[in-house]
Amino acid sequence: MVDADGREWGGEGQGDAFGGISGGRVVRIKVLKFGGTSVRTPEARHLAALKVISAREQGFAPVVVVSAIGRRGEPYATDTLKGFLEEVDLATEPDAREMDLVMACGEILSASVFATLLKSLGCPAMSLRGGQAGIRTDGVYGNARILGIQPLGVIEAIERGFVPVVCGFQGVWVQGGLPGAELTTLGRGGSDTTASALGAGLRAEAVEIYTDVDGVKSADPDFVREAPTLRRVTYDEVAEIAHLGAKVLHPRAAEIAMKFDIPLWVKSTFSEDAGTEIVPSRELPGRRVTGVTHSGKLVYLQVDLNDAVAGHVRDLQARIYDALARYEINVYMTNLGPTSIGFAVARSDYAEVQDMLDALVLPMRGDDAVVYLVQSSNEPTKALETQRKLLEPLGEVRELKFSVNEGCTMVSLVAYDFLQQPGVFYRVLSLLDEAGIPVLQTNDSDYSLSCLIPESEVRRAVAALHEEFGLSTLS
Repeated sequence: MVDADGREWGGEGQGDAFGGISGGRVVRIKVLKFGGTSVRTPEARHLAALKVISAREQGFAPVVVVSAIGRRGEPYATDTLKGFLEEVDLATEPDAREMDLVMACGEILSASVFATLLKSLGCPAMSLRGGQAGIRTDGVYGNARILGIQPLGVIEAIERGFVPVVCGFQGVWVQGGLPGAELTTLGRGGSDTTASALGAGLRAEAVEIYTDVDGVKSADPDFVREAPTLRRVTYDEVAEIAHLGAKVLHPRAAEIAMKFDIPLWVKSTFSEDAGTEIVPSRELPGRRVTGVTHSGKLVYLQVDLNDAVAGHVRDLQARIYDALARYEINVYMTNLGPTSIGFAVARSDYAEVQDMLDALVLPMRGDDAVVYLVQSSNEPTKALETQRKLLEPLGEVRELKFSVNEGCTMVSLVAYDFLQQPGVFYRVLSLLDEAGIPVLQTNDSDYSLSCLIPESEVRRAVAALHEEFGLSTLS
């Protein structure tokens, strides 16, 4: 971008408006994001600070993004801070605006501590809140999306010789009804998204995401000890891996970097390993298997619609999915059959899904006027029984009973184009069958083949697929 004095900012060779010439020197910007494990302890923070100082010594202008320091159970953890609001009135959800102000405290503390550490090591630094760094969002408290970047505060800090340390996970909404800008948080993975967005806004030469692993692995090293670090993967592949459960990088971060063609790396704070470079698809042509990933704990819900009026089936399917979308519930393993509907949700979301669907009334008008009543658990609840008694005098009531399997997980083979080869689908299912691992549901995309399996079998499934497709030799 060009600042108020007409000076251009950004990485070398990154475009006309972002040429990077300021005061006769080239400003080479590198964004370094440090996750929770990288800032949790004094020892980890020291290692992270050395990465920043090294980048500065190499001629870069580092821009740091940090996650919150604390983790669950610690006195300054985000969950602990949330508890102060939640315990005020146990019967009522805290106001979303007030909750965002509390949720942002962890990153503010982290940025201030990290900037102070850098200064103690002889590296001038200053912390910036998301709004001070120019991160502009929509007004969705708790899960805001970044609409744009106006990083004049970051630019000014660099011009003054400071390393800006930016709070991840937050921005400001400037269209609010209240005076001034409203703080909003970005939801899960918000610090990754902050880093990519700043990289795009500043036309950085690179964005480096630091974690506690050496990069993107071909599988979870807790399940496959010999899983190698992938040296290069595409933006699409890493976004797919993240969508399917890997926690190395948030999908939004990959999507932003891809859109603005920003070089992206995943590295470890705790080693000097080169890490994984994320590149455009054109740089890695051809069919290949990237890796095996697995989700967290899932609950699979399925309802038989054979008792529904034939003309109502599609409408019922659409209305159930619409209800899930309105509550912003992520669904996996979607299955729309001629007379059924099935989907999986994260176990952490199941209570909300159950409350939302249970005793849901779906009236159908017309010649075949019927009222459908949803039962979202294996056993009817008091709310369902009450609703049924209220509806019965009004006309025909048909029940939609979900069967629920709470002990599931999803294992996925990420393999762009390779999946189009004949026999791959059969090869995966045969392998799992021979291993005695039940497959409850399958789903596929251009980039992956996913199988819903019992949670107890995930370790065996990941290891078997990793070996079957020779992933230990990848690099």
